[in-house]
Amino acid sequence: MSEIPVFNQRIFWDVHFDKLDYEKEAAFIITRVFDRGDVPDIRNCRRHYGDEKITEVLLNTKFLSEVRTYLAAAVIDRPLTDFRCYRLRQLNPELFPY
Repeated sequence: MSEIPVFNQRIFWDVHFDKLDYEKEAAFIITRVFDRGDVPDIRNCRRHYGDEKITEVLLNTKFLSEVRTYLAAAVIDRPLTDFRCYRLRQLNPELFPY
């Protein structure tokens, strides 16, 4: 893994940004960057953690917004049905939007 990536602090607005442990909290950081980050943040995340680690985390995360799940599927080149968050969303459909 490379040096510590530079992320926009707005992604981690609810935690102490300076106290993040990039190795111990990798799953949290990767999920948060893909859910709230922009393209440069995602690129920095991929450079730091590598595609193998990112794929493992994204496929097993419980929640990503629907739009970001599509983005993650495109970035790691996997079908939506491989994502745990997608399968969970299918099990709990929302009310029909009128």
